Formats: sequence, C-alpha cells, structure tokens
Amino acid sequence: MNIEVDLVPKDERKPKPSDVLQVAFGTVFTDHMFSMSHSGTEWTDARIHPYGPLSLSPAALCLHYGQGIFEGMKAYCRGDRVLLFRPEKNFERLNESARRMVMPEIDEAFALHSLKELLNIERSWVPDVPGSSLYIRPTMIGTEPKLGVKPSSEYLYYIILGPVGPYFKEGFAPVKIYVSDRYVRAVRGGTGAAKASGNYAAGLLAGTDATKVGYSQVLWLDALENRWIEEVGTMNLMIRFDDEIATPPLTGTILPGITRDSVLTLIKDYGMNVKERMVSIDEVIEGIKSGKVKEIFGCGTAAIIAPVGFLWYKDTPYEVANGKIGELTQRLFDELIGIQSGELEDPHDWVVPID
Repeated sequence: MNIEVDLVPKDERKPKPSDVLQVAFGTVFTDHMFSMSHSGTEWTDARIHPYGPLSLSPAALCLHYGQGIFEGMKAYCRGDRVLLFRPEKNFERLNESARRMVMPEIDEAFALHSLKELLNIERSWVPDVPGSSLYIRPTMIGTEPKLGVKPSSEYLYYIILGPVGPYFKEGFAPVKIYVSDRYVRAVRGGTGAAKASGNYAAGLLAGTDATKVGYSQVLWLDALENRWIEEVGTMNLMIRFDDEIATPPLTGTILPGITRDSVLTLIKDYGMNVKERMVSIDEVIEGIKSGKVKEIFGCGTAAIIAPVGFLWYKDTPYEVANGKIGELTQRLFDELIGIQSGELEDPHDWVVPID
C-alpha cells in the first residue's frame, strides 16, 4: 500500500519546545500524524498528514462501547541516528489486543514501515537531550456510526507523536505507589492482557484515592482474593527479596510488557535469580518490615525503570529500603537507557534504526 503524504507548509509548523525536559508528558504533539482506514476486508487510505482533530459520528461505536486499543513506544536521537526499541514487539502486541477486542489486525511489516516514514518526516522533533525521547502512540478505534453492542465494521488506525521528558515529574527518583484494596482492574478471562482503552478508564477512580494521600500510581491486586499483586497502572512491578527477584506471571490479567520482558532478559544476563511467580501483598509488606525486600521497581515504556520508595496499603505508608534507589534498579535503568539510545552495546539486537 502506498502512503500519501500531505505536509504542513514549513512556515506554518509549530515551534519546538525550548526545554523538552520540562514538557508535561503527553501535552505537546508534532506537526504530522499517520492514519489509515479499514472497511470491509482491508486497510486503505494510508496517509501522513497534518496533526489535527478526528472527524467521528456521535454514534461511533468506540465512543459508546469502548472498542479501542493503543500502544506506547519511543524514538531516541543520539547524534545523527534515530532509534526505536523493539518496535516489532509493540506491533505484535497491538495485533494481540486487536484479536481480543474483535478488531482487524494490521500488517506488522507495513506498520513499522509507515512509522519509519512518519519519523523521517518528523526527525527534527526527536529530542537529543539525555532523559528525553519522542513518544509514539499507535491507536485503533471502531468508527462505525451505529448504536448497538457489536464489533464495528469500520476502523481508524493512527499514530501521533510527541516529545517528552521523564514520565514522572520527580524524574528518576523513588515514586509512591498506592495499593488498591477496594477496586480491581481485571479478572482472568477479561481484557487485562490487552492494551484496551477501557482498562485505563476503569483505574481512574482508584487513582483519585491515591492522589488524595499524595501517591502517584496504583498497584492492583487480583480480583478474586484481593491478595496477589498484579501490576501498576502504567508499568509492571518487580520485587527483590534478598537474592531473588520476583514478578507476577502472565496469567491473562496483566499486560505482557515489552520493557518487562527486556528487564527479565537483562537480569538473567546478570546471573541473578529471577522468578515469575505469584507474590502476595502480605509477603511484600512483611518483607519490607523485616528488611527482606531490598528494592521494588516498576518497568514500562513511559517510565522505563521507576524505583518505588513507598507503598500505601490499608491506610498505612511503608518505606521501601529507606526510600533509596536500589543497586539493581539503578543498573537496569542505566543499561536500558544506554541500549535504547545507542550509547551501550546492544547484545540482543533490540535497537532498530529508522533509516
């Protein structure tokens, strides 16, 4: 499929942020976006065009029944190179989400090609300041204008881009995580393993509870026993107990994170003991009290690696390892950033140049 290109005149393009590290995540967008449509049996009308509002019927199925999925990726600029980190895994996961939400799959090779074409046009938007990147948001929504609970017969796929600094305003510093013992995010057989829009809407109320006590993210427990830890709203979680690093297994209720997979690979490279196993919140709290928990960190595309300094559970705050950044957390952050930016060796061939 050919890609039609319609560019914004150079004298009408937006100014770049003067200090990208001060840009609030997800608030500034580039001049152009990519889109294509699906109606019937194939994707058509592939275009790179000016960033702008979408035209949707008020009856569009995505607005009423939540048929929407998305991905999160980043591009890094170091010198004259623009690099992506494991982009093929994002498009694989997008298709997995599409299958779960009864949406059409996209050709993964074409998806990567179209992203590279868009990035080449928006190359000057990729910031080269350490700690910055260009965030990439591929999205698919059902657009058929019909009220009725059913899969849409029409879809829109699009990609928007925006320069970003650190996801958390604290930067790479210990964050505060609120453990929700009242609300749940997903149950086995549900959509927890898909990157579906509704999953995030379901977490907003618990997020307001976290904000009230000064905490920034929510850690979800399982829906059946309200006992087993699952994931944080924007990242997977890992806990270091003495000489073991543990993370919840992929049982269908949490997102199969690409950063999570990368971290597991790196930890195994280090020769450390890492297990995907059930971890109860009681085990974590007892481990914090006894000192057995040496560090806790989150991992995801937006934050990359986020050290956890405090947990709030049942109206009680618990400080993790004196609120300091753990040795493994720091090592993983440094290595992932180095690999993603092309500054360190890439032994697993994760980095993909856009050229």
